[in-house]
This record gives sequence, C-alpha cells and structure tokens, in this order.
Amino acid sequence: MDNPAILPHIRIITVSGRIGSGSTTLAHKLSKILNWRHIEGGEVFWEALKTKMGLEEKDTNLRSDKEDQDFDASLRKILTEGKNLILETKLAGFNAQGIPGVFKIGVVCEDQRGIDKTEIRIDRLMNRAKISIEKAKEETLEREKNDLDKWRRMYANNDPNWNYWDKKYYDLVINTYSHNQDETLKIALEKIGYIV
Repeated sequence: MDNPAILPHIRIITVSGRIGSGSTTLAHKLSKILNWRHIEGGEVFWEALKTKMGLEEKDTNLRSDKEDQDFDASLRKILTEGKNLILETKLAGFNAQGIPGVFKIGVVCEDQRGIDKTEIRIDRLMNRAKISIEKAKEETLEREKNDLDKWRRMYANNDPNWNYWDKKYYDLVINTYSHNQDETLKIALEKIGYIV
C-alpha cells in the first residue's frame, strides 16, 4: 500500500471479537486510517472451505481438525512475517501470543457487570448482513457454540471456561456496548500511538 503509517514496534494489529462485537468495523476503520492491508482471515478461510467442503460458516463441528490446524499455521506465518497488516480473526489474538511486533486488540460487547449483550450482537449481525432475526440468532449462537466446542477440545484440553475473548490474550480490550464506533476507533488509535 502507498505510504502506510509507521508505528514503532508494531508491524501487525490483530482484531478479535465475538460475532457482532464490532471487530470487523474497527478493523476496516484502522485499515483505512493507517493505510494498512486488512485481512479478514475467516472470510479467506471460509471461501476456500465453502467451495471445497460445501459447509456453512456455522458448521465448525463438521470440518476436520486438520483444516483448523492448517489455517492456524497460515495465520502464524502471517503473524511472524507480515508487516503493515490488520489481521482480523477470532483466534488472531490467541495465535499471536509471544510473537513480537504484534498489537492485539479484543472487542467485546458487555454491560458494566461484564455480561455479554448477545441480543445486541444478534441485532448488529441482522442489520449488517441483512438477514432475518432467526438466521442471525442461528449464526451467532450455533456458530459460537460450535467454534468454542471445537477450540476448547483442540487448544484447551476441553476446559469449559476457556474462550478466545479472555482479556489476558490482548494488549487492549474495547467495549462497544459503552463506546460507539468513533470512540472505539479513537481508543485504539491512542493506544497504538497513532496521532491523527
């Protein structure tokens, strides 16, 4: 990209969040302002799998573990070698643990007690994807359950409390329930040291 922003000590920013949390919106906005390439890993991954296996995104439980392992290996290669990238996937922050030059942002949609605002995330997906409330619920609830079941088995010894949005995996966690899109972007830019 022409004239990408230079951030000392940061070559990649990961953005991760639950469905409808606001991670895609933030990743797009960061990419535009920093003039960094935005890679939406789930989109790349699922386009290949939809063609290859005829699965829907919610069908996490129907794809082989090898597909996830291969995808994670490709993510780690990007995280290790990439530069001037916004990498957006659910497991990007988790996969980036211990890799230098990566700033990890987690996006949540929770009330002041830390309770996930699932109905807001479903509503956001419904409006963004222009789908029915039933389809948005299925996409959000079923896909999230299938993802967690698989990843808890693969990465967390079936720990029923493990999740990829755990704050310990991130350098910055932004709550889109209490911050609008502009505030969310401003918080992220300030934390990475970008002066507008």
